[in-house]
Amino acid sequence: MPVRAAGAESGTGIPKSPSDTMEELEHTCPQPRLTLTAPAPFADETSCQCQAPHEKLTIAQARLGTPADRPVRVYADGIFDLFHAGHARALMQAKTLFPNSYLLVGVCSDDLTHKFKGFTVMNETERYEALRHCRYVDEVIRDAPWTLTPEFLEKHKIDFVAHDDIPYSSAGSDDVYKHIKEAGMFVPTQRTEGISTSDIITRIVRDYDVYARRNLQRGYTAKELNVSFINEKKYRFQNQVDKMKEKVKNVEEKSKEFVYKVEEKSHDLIQKWEEKSREFIGNFLELFGPDGAWKQMFQERSGRMLQAFSPRQSPNSSPTRGRSPSRSPSPPWVINKTSPPSSPKAASASLSSMSEGDEDEK
Repeated sequence: MPVRAAGAESGTGIPKSPSDTMEELEHTCPQPRLTLTAPAPFADETSCQCQAPHEKLTIAQARLGTPADRPVRVYADGIFDLFHAGHARALMQAKTLFPNSYLLVGVCSDDLTHKFKGFTVMNETERYEALRHCRYVDEVIRDAPWTLTPEFLEKHKIDFVAHDDIPYSSAGSDDVYKHIKEAGMFVPTQRTEGISTSDIITRIVRDYDVYARRNLQRGYTAKELNVSFINEKKYRFQNQVDKMKEKVKNVEEKSKEFVYKVEEKSHDLIQKWEEKSREFIGNFLELFGPDGAWKQMFQERSGRMLQAFSPRQSPNSSPTRGRSPSRSPSPPWVINKTSPPSSPKAASASLSSMSEGDEDEK
């Protein structure tokens, strides 16, 4: 951001004369990022070179939104190895401490970190880049000091320092932020329980074999993983065993799925068979049961057959019982067997009537 000199134009558009005092100079401090389409800049690229005096603020004033002509410059520092959600939440708290704040984040170099804290997983360049891509960060200060000095605070126009309030003993001090707290520049943040860089490293060490086998399977060499020859063979054998277990598991799952499908289809077939069998039995009983249609039909047909074989006799008054002219007379030698004579007189009478009939016919 360009720096305004003493003769630059004021907010009213009137040029300032060289005789203007320092109190009348405008603040040209960098403003918070309004867009997140680019990473946060480094401090040596946009250092605060404001000519206006940087008045000391109290926490109460900053929370009320003053000063109105510049943002409150908040500083947070750390190692930020294996950048995780706990780091991000701490920076979010530092960013939102005041209504209008500009968050500067200092990251210690590898030399300082290895000297006072220990070896890191990520190198300093990786840690710088991780901070630049955090949405809450407005500016990254590389190679930040382990202990904050008045010169450093003045150089970067820092108003407040944000950190958790647990005493941080290091570099021969019981609390490296003690002088910041005494100066009224310390603002505490809350730690996120359950996650830290040490916790993540502990998980990796605890499950070392799992991760070593995982990376061997992904193409890393035993030398890159610092794995001995025997352990390499052991891990590769375990990977093969795990593959076989996975195949067996897949086969078992597919077999269970197949059996389930067969059982489901068998259940459907049995259900359909039961429905069809009920329908068949119902139709059979309806046709051949005690009151079935087949019995009625058989009774009707048998009645017709009996009627056909033994027709009913006509009544006595029927004309068919009289003598039909077309019927030929019975021969005299035919004897009516159906009505034999009950006595000798009746027999002689019938013979005489037969002889008289013959005479009449002659």
